Amino acid sequence: MVGAEAVASATAKVVVREYDPVKDAEEVAEVERRCEVGPSGKMSLFTDLLGDPLCRIRHSPACLMLVAEIVENETQKGRIVGMIRGLIKTVTCGRKLPRDPSSDGHDRPQPVPVLTKAAYILGLRVAPTHRRMGLGFTLVSRMEDWFKQNGADYAYLATENDNYASVNLFTHKCGYSKFRTPSILVRPVFAHRVRVTQRATIIGLTPPDAEALYRRRFSTTEFFPRDIDSILDNKLSLGTFLAVPSESGFGPDSWPGPNKFLSSPPESWAMVSVWTCAWKLEVRGASRVKTGLARTTRLFDRVMPWAKIPSFPDLFGPFGVHFMYGLGGEGPRAIDMVRALSGFVHNMARKHIGCAVVATEVAGQEPLRLGVPHWKRLSCDEDLWCVKRLADEYSDGSVGDWTKSQPGISIFVDPREF
Repeated sequence: MVGAEAVASATAKVVVREYDPVKDAEEVAEVERRCEVGPSGKMSLFTDLLGDPLCRIRHSPACLMLVAEIVENETQKGRIVGMIRGLIKTVTCGRKLPRDPSSDGHDRPQPVPVLTKAAYILGLRVAPTHRRMGLGFTLVSRMEDWFKQNGADYAYLATENDNYASVNLFTHKCGYSKFRTPSILVRPVFAHRVRVTQRATIIGLTPPDAEALYRRRFSTTEFFPRDIDSILDNKLSLGTFLAVPSESGFGPDSWPGPNKFLSSPPESWAMVSVWTCAWKLEVRGASRVKTGLARTTRLFDRVMPWAKIPSFPDLFGPFGVHFMYGLGGEGPRAIDMVRALSGFVHNMARKHIGCAVVATEVAGQEPLRLGVPHWKRLSCDEDLWCVKRLADEYSDGSVGDWTKSQPGISIFVDPREF
């Protein structure tokens, strides 16, 4: 629990305290609505939390939501004018060779992950009427205090490159540095099924088998979560799928288990997990012409599915998102396997009413991104991640200061944070 802390202002007192879901839900929802004012005459993307302000953090190992309340005097109830959310987890920040490798002298020792306790900031909101008063800085500082009290070594966040107010707050005032620029790839869900090549066989994995593959092959990927088992077992995780060449001999009825698979893998393979987001998105500000054209393409797609018309989805009302996470693979045909998985996930999303897009987030240098079909107009080439070191000491001497490390080829994006 976090106690309330008062910050004096010229005319009132600002109290920062923990969010109370019973007393604060209505006021928090009102602040969210007041912050959802897009640029005049332009389309903007908004998030609908479906009445649950904690939905983006409640599935994490440790989480907290703070609110900033303006108290005019001691006899009146305060007004909530800002909020922030945060979570803490243990992730991979690098790799190193084991000091005592269990090798028989013939096999090269495999790198092992270097772990650190990382905190993530999201959902910072300040009501338009109370901006430029230092409330954003105050909320971030209080959240960082909680991070430090719970042993976090680093804090990081994601923001848009062109959100200059957010970038200025974190990089100039709060001491964060620009760290990674992954790409968000978004594909619309069409009314028709997309073709999945018959040269790939897709196998559904149980959570324990998926966990074993992830830990054996991808645990040294940057930001890989130590509690991957909790993610795979979560009710929002729709499954993990493995694609192999059809001639490999592996299939749903001949799956040997992760150990035997990795002891003699096919020349190429890829895997991905799917998460259904607990919130919805909505595009606002579109003209009647644009919404009408989009509606027309969907009509033709439904009437003539055999024509494979690339219809524009209904994004102008609340819509759901399927998120592909844990994307990885090996071999010369891994990109083809990823392409097959992407088509499979698209067809799976068609069966979920209200799901309009399939998205994933990958490192800018990730070669497997070539196998992920997406629409450039819906995607983001460079999402901006910023980071700050909170601990006085480094988590591991082999990594040093993580904030100064060079980006790797791949990155693991936790679906709980998307």
